[in-house]
Amino acid sequence: MTKKNWLNLPVKNIEKSKQFFSKIGFSFNEEYSNENSACMLVGDQNFVVMLFEESLFGNFVQNTIADTQTHSEMLISIDAESRNEVEELAQKVEEAGGVLFAKPAENQGWMYGCGFSDLDGHRWNVLFMDYSKLPN
Repeated sequence: MTKKNWLNLPVKNIEKSKQFFSKIGFSFNEEYSNENSACMLVGDQNFVVMLFEESLFGNFVQNTIADTQTHSEMLISIDAESRNEVEELAQKVEEAGGVLFAKPAENQGWMYGCGFSDLDGHRWNVLFMDYSKLPN
């Protein structure tokens, strides 16, 4: 039944969001983007994250959009190939105007990651998982 999954996120300004995500290394499929939405591709398998202007997103969900300054609606996790990639992405996020809410650090002895908020306060988690150190 399900062919594809994608994530839809509300944003205040499509162009600023596209600039931010481009600076941290994500790409866009312009064929499915316009002045009110952008089709962002994440990772090697091109997971689709659709960015929608808040008013358009509100029409879709027919509900109040969460205030991401005081609430978290989800945590979007992406994997990294190395500890170095986690640190590089953290630096790019800060340079692009995002906020690190969790600086790069080791977690549970086998994961290394960081957490950041994009320009609209959506929270992202970047993890390098070293399965050779996974406890039995």
